[in-house]
Amino acid sequence: MEPLEHPDSPPRASRRRARDLGVVIGSCGTGPLNAITDVPGVRVGHTTVRRPPDVHTGVTAVVPDLVGPRTPLPAGVFTGNGYGKLVGTTQLAELGTLETPVLLTSTLSAFRVADALVGWVLRQPGCEEVRSLNPVVGECNDGHLSDIRARPVHEEHVWAALDTASDGPVAEGCVGAGTGTVALGFKAGVGTASRTPDVGGRRFTVGVLVQANFGGTLRVLGRTLVPRSPATGPGGPGPDAEVGSCMIVVATDAPVDARQLTRVARRAVFALARTGAAYGHGSGDYAVAFGTRPDAARPVADADLGPLFEAVLDGVEEAVLNSLLAASTTTGFGGRTVPALPADALAGVRAVAGPAGA
Repeated sequence: MEPLEHPDSPPRASRRRARDLGVVIGSCGTGPLNAITDVPGVRVGHTTVRRPPDVHTGVTAVVPDLVGPRTPLPAGVFTGNGYGKLVGTTQLAELGTLETPVLLTSTLSAFRVADALVGWVLRQPGCEEVRSLNPVVGECNDGHLSDIRARPVHEEHVWAALDTASDGPVAEGCVGAGTGTVALGFKAGVGTASRTPDVGGRRFTVGVLVQANFGGTLRVLGRTLVPRSPATGPGGPGPDAEVGSCMIVVATDAPVDARQLTRVARRAVFALARTGAAYGHGSGDYAVAFGTRPDAARPVADADLGPLFEAVLDGVEEAVLNSLLAASTTTGFGGRTVPALPADALAGVRAVAGPAGA
């Protein structure tokens, strides 16, 4: 294991992504933004709620343009370890349809966020007669760095994330639902990536977004990296490997049905193993995958899904790394400090690892 130094993180504007540092995962090309918003019709919005030193949290919204209770999208869900509060999962699994945007937040705020999401959808044009709605809200426990019992995420924060969602570059690291999260011994947050695989002879886009907050030991292209000293402070060391979660959202414009999207969601959770995830008892490891085509009546053949599966595996691995690289060292609740992953530690990883995906 390679111990790492933990200098103070540079300002977010100067933080770089994995590819900027020469760490390229897989051989498939990316979309122009290397983000989930490369999938046409998908937008992302964040609201960050920060009141130092005790509150570091927020909400992130993944918003498909066409989704609604009258126009559901095909979707699948997979649970790697079910210690979590993924609101709306039973209907999503039963019907294979997504009726709302997917929101991510802090554990004890998940239910308030779900209620706010219902209110936001009901006020949208065309929803005047809606009487049933299945909001989908995932969460991670950010209580190591944020006063989680304060439940500081409110309706106005949720609506702001939804109303400002954009199809442009996605802010990563300590923003939105990732403001207070910790993963693999380092400060983490929100990360994203995309791929453009050939599926059944046609090129499509798949994008992923992660809210990284899980235990384990970081691996980058197969090389193990550990903090020189653990996250510390008056509250003691960082979160135990048994405690944590990861929420993954996958979007694609490929013509796939709900059953196939469930298979895609499985691969997204499997990909966490590449990064060193522990999948501990107290970890909620979930993926929600949706397609942007509401009328995928003729899905691609299962035998052609291999490149899409590989794209998701590579994309999730890169998104987790991006979430770490974009995050900044944070001192939070109880005086606990969690260091950022120093970008210069990856220069040697690329040199040793060799070709992309090695």
